[in-house]
Amino acid sequence: MYEIFNKSKFITRRKELRKSSTPQELKLWFFLKGKNFGVKFRRQHGIGPYIVDFYCKEKNLVIEIDGSQHIKAKEYDKERDDFIKTLNIKVLRFWNNEINTNIEGVLMKIKENI
Repeated sequence: MYEIFNKSKFITRRKELRKSSTPQELKLWFFLKGKNFGVKFRRQHGIGPYIVDFYCKEKNLVIEIDGSQHIKAKEYDKERDDFIKTLNIKVLRFWNNEINTNIEGVLMKIKENI
């Protein structure tokens, strides 16, 4: 059977990403963890060949936080989002500065999609 979620070959990489989370990822995780939204989110979760920042299986929702490196990675991000959407999973993207300056707005947008 084909492994789609959390492929074993990416275990080490997922652990590394969790250990080296950005300040924005940690800030958002503070609000997402522990079923604060009534659903469970996972951090650095594997979907196919990709690792997403946050994933809620119950709501088929991925949340990505984009830093400046994503300005040059638009094609990669589109390819990644297109793959994830083929699995009927919605992708929400937020910029680092949105997390820094408008966390309430970010949280509201997430609540609207849960």
